[in-house]
Amino acid sequence: MDSAAFKIQVNQLSPAFIQEMKEKYGEAELEIKVNRKPDFIPLKEAEFWAIIDLLDWDKETDEAILAPAIQQLKRKPIAHIYAFEDILSEKLFQLDQLQFAENIGENAYQKDKYFSVDVFLYARACVVANGKVAFEEVLGNPQSMPKGMTFEPLLSLAAKTYALKTGRIFNYTPFFNYET
Repeated sequence: MDSAAFKIQVNQLSPAFIQEMKEKYGEAELEIKVNRKPDFIPLKEAEFWAIIDLLDWDKETDEAILAPAIQQLKRKPIAHIYAFEDILSEKLFQLDQLQFAENIGENAYQKDKYFSVDVFLYARACVVANGKVAFEEVLGNPQSMPKGMTFEPLLSLAAKTYALKTGRIFNYTPFFNYET
């Protein structure tokens, strides 16, 4: 037999089924095609920004600032948590360019000087955390990067939401690599 096709609900996959496939088709290549139910609605970018807009800047702790956004995302399907992380990674990736690094203030990129890629990542997170209007302003005008401002906690929003919703660790690599 050269090929075989199986149609199974994801929630019906079991270690026994996977083991059987390994034993029966050991060296074969597996192709997985995900067919979502027709009524599934993926997280849209507008919803991503609406969640970002829930960050409560009147609060003093990072946890309190994130809390309303986490609660909103927690109400959505788990697939939306993954989508949120993917959209966040895309936004951070878009800002991962020299013209933005040169405009973060005191820790800005300068040739032949130490440059903290972590501080740059947290500065990009600050841009996203300030919402769509701020993000688009900076994207169109790198000189408007916030100077000396960071918001690292945004990077953990999806992971914290996932842990609260499932009780498990969020072990996910988003579509875009936002590390410099």
